[in-house]
Amino acid sequence: MTPSTALQRSANKPRPDRRGPADFGAWFLVLPALIPILVLSVAPLAYGIGLAFTDAQSGRTSATQWIGLLNFRDLAEDSLFWESFRIGLVWAVGVTVPQFLLALGLALLLNQDLRLRWLARALAIIPWAMPEVVVGIMWRLIYQPDAGILNETLRDLHLGSGHDWLTGLGTALPAVIVVGVWAGMPQTTVALLAGLQNTPRELHEAAAVDGAGAWRRFRTVTWPALRPVALAITALNFIWNFNSFALVYVLTSGGPGGRTRLPMLFAYEEAFRYGQYGYAAAMGCAMVGVIALVLAVRLAGRLRGGEQR
Repeated sequence: MTPSTALQRSANKPRPDRRGPADFGAWFLVLPALIPILVLSVAPLAYGIGLAFTDAQSGRTSATQWIGLLNFRDLAEDSLFWESFRIGLVWAVGVTVPQFLLALGLALLLNQDLRLRWLARALAIIPWAMPEVVVGIMWRLIYQPDAGILNETLRDLHLGSGHDWLTGLGTALPAVIVVGVWAGMPQTTVALLAGLQNTPRELHEAAAVDGAGAWRRFRTVTWPALRPVALAITALNFIWNFNSFALVYVLTSGGPGGRTRLPMLFAYEEAFRYGQYGYAAAMGCAMVGVIALVLAVRLAGRLRGGEQR
């Protein structure tokens, strides 16, 4: 028997299955991280989905009953919910797009060799370090109609006598969007800055030697390297913004006249103000469906990009 024949028989020889103990050890190591996820995320999600198919209400003396798709049928006919859904999409897009554009410009600036760059980077993430409730209270003081900084500045510049920004029907949503952009821009800036720093500097130098200007270098070198990070952070920002609650609740509580009532605020009111737990859970399922759709589009784009590469 030649050595090659022996090696071939050895390769074709069935090996004993040793996955049992190894799999048990791997699961044992994963359990400390897996149990909190199951208890605090998966179980409440499953309970909420099940609750959406019941007539659960607060203060009931009779047992909760299974009603199937009745909550979803009522939800499809609820014009107030669809209006809040539209406002939620306007809010999410209106915050995510300027947030990305401003963060991209700031990240490009902070990536330059500037004096006191470390201080500028530290100041840029201050809004990210502040709790949403604190941010909401601070901006309510800025928007305060009588003695707020914004109106006082407008009066000093003779640009008007001031405006009640958070209670005006036409200004409440834009004013809240400005706060959302300001509060969420630092995390986008940090992600984009990390992507910029991972771009090889030699590529920029080679493009500059070839005579490429700043815009051409950005279009041919910077953006292709930054695009995966940009797509990921944009998708995450859209999901976070669509699910916003605390910031808008502190600023306007959904007013005036429901002009800033996001879907999460609407579900909160149905559950904890009116006691319609089953109906509110159905709203939550609808929002989970939107998020799943965004993630599916994002995953399809990644897979398509991988096939092209």
